[in-house]
Amino acid sequence: MLGKLTGFDDTIVAVATAPGLGAIAVIRLSGPNTYTICNSLFPSKDLLQQASHTLHFGNLVSNGHIIDEVVLSLYKGPRSYTGEDVIEISCHGSPYIQQQIIDATVKAGARLAKPGEFTQRAFLNGKLDLTQAESVADLIASNSAASHQTAMQQMRGGFSKELHALREQLITFSALIELELDFSQEDVEFADRTGLYTLISNATRVVKHLIDSFRMGNVIKNGVNTAIVGKPNAGKSTLLNTLLNENRAIVSDIAGTTRDTIEEVLNIDGILFRLIDTAGIRESLDTIESIGVQKTMEKIREAGVVVYLFDVNELTETDIRNQVAAFETQNVNYLLVGNKTDVTGEAVIRAKFSAIPEILFISAKNHAHIQELKDALVHKVLAGDVNTEDTIITNARHHAALQEVLKSLLDAKQGMDNGLPGDLLALDIRLCLHYLGEITGEVTNEDRLDYIFSKFCIGK
Repeated sequence: MLGKLTGFDDTIVAVATAPGLGAIAVIRLSGPNTYTICNSLFPSKDLLQQASHTLHFGNLVSNGHIIDEVVLSLYKGPRSYTGEDVIEISCHGSPYIQQQIIDATVKAGARLAKPGEFTQRAFLNGKLDLTQAESVADLIASNSAASHQTAMQQMRGGFSKELHALREQLITFSALIELELDFSQEDVEFADRTGLYTLISNATRVVKHLIDSFRMGNVIKNGVNTAIVGKPNAGKSTLLNTLLNENRAIVSDIAGTTRDTIEEVLNIDGILFRLIDTAGIRESLDTIESIGVQKTMEKIREAGVVVYLFDVNELTETDIRNQVAAFETQNVNYLLVGNKTDVTGEAVIRAKFSAIPEILFISAKNHAHIQELKDALVHKVLAGDVNTEDTIITNARHHAALQEVLKSLLDAKQGMDNGLPGDLLALDIRLCLHYLGEITGEVTNEDRLDYIFSKFCIGK
C-alpha cells in the first residue's frame, strides 16, 4: 500500500478549529507517539491505561506551569479518523492558549502538520478512498444546501461505489483476456465478447452521465457568474439591490452612473449566483465610462448567464430581436428581462412584445415578479431540477480522468468491432482501469497526493 512508502511514522499536531478567538478550540494529534506526548503533559491520569473513545478532564501542564483546563478525547487506532492513535484536546479558545499547547506538544516530540495531512493519513491507511478524501475539503468549503448535499453524498462513497463496481467488472474481463494470451496457440476464448460488448455499452452510458453532470456540479460547487447587462438607465442597479434586499449599488436617473462592475453573491435554491452589475452599454466620449463599457463586454463573454435587462418603455420589438441575434452569434446564454412595467402597465407592455414570448416582465422598483426571475435563473442554469441524491461530479480532476476513461471504452469497442487481437484489446481495458484507479487513488503517486492534500486547510 502507498502508505508504507511514505514513511509517515511520526506524530503530527495542528489546530482543528477555525483560527482566531473563540469559546472553545480543538487541537488534534495523530501518530504513534500521540499518547506518550499527551501523557507527559497531562498529570491527572495515565492516558496509556485509558480506553479508546473516552473523555478525560484535567490540567495541561508544561514545565510545571498550568496552560489550561482541558478535555481530552481519546481514539486508539485503527478506530480513528486517520487510522492512527489520535487525541483531540479541547481547550479555551484563546489564541495564546492554543499556541502554548502547540508549542508544548512540539517540544514533547510532535511536529506541525502540513495542510490536509490528517486526511492524507486517513487515505493512506485505507479509511477513505481519494474521492471521499477530496469530498472532505468540499464539505468544509460548502456554502449552500446543494454543495453540502453533494459533498456528503460523495463522502459517503456514492461516487466510489459506482466506480468500484465498474472497475471490478472490467478487471474480470481483463483477466480473462490476459488468460487467452497465455493460451494463444490453442485458439480459445475465455472472455465472452458479447458480455464485454454489453459491459462496455453500460459503462459508456454511466461514464457519459457522470461527465455530463460536471456542468451542474461546477455550478453547485462554484456558483455561476451572472452578468446584468443592458443600456444605461434600464434599472440594472435597482434590480441588483432588489435581488439582494439591500442598497448595494448607487441608483440614479443620470445615465452612466455605474462606471465599474459591482459583484455580489445571491443564494437561490441552494445555487450561488455571482451577480455582476455592469456599466450600461452605449457609445460614450467619457473615457471612464468607455472603460466601464469595455469591462461589461468582458463580463458578458465570461458569464455563465447574461440577464439582458431593458426598459420596456424605451426599446422596441426590433431592438430586442437585434440584441438576441447578437447574443446567439456569440453563443451567450441569455435571459431577456423587461423592466419598468409599472410605468405603462403590464398588460400594455405584454401586448407590445407579444411576438417574443420568452421575455420575463418585471418591475425592479416595485419588486414585481422578482421570484419568477429567480426561478428562471435557476432553470436557465440547471436546465431542470437538480437531484443531489444522484452522483454529481464537482471535481475537475475527476472530470478529466473520466474523459480518458470514456476514450478508452470507445477505443475498446472500436477494437472489437474491427476484430483486434486480445493483446491490443487488453491494452485499452488496462488504460480504462488505470484512469478509474487514478480517480479513487488505487493508482497514484506521492507527488500527486501532496498536490491534492496541499489544498486542504491545516488541521484537516
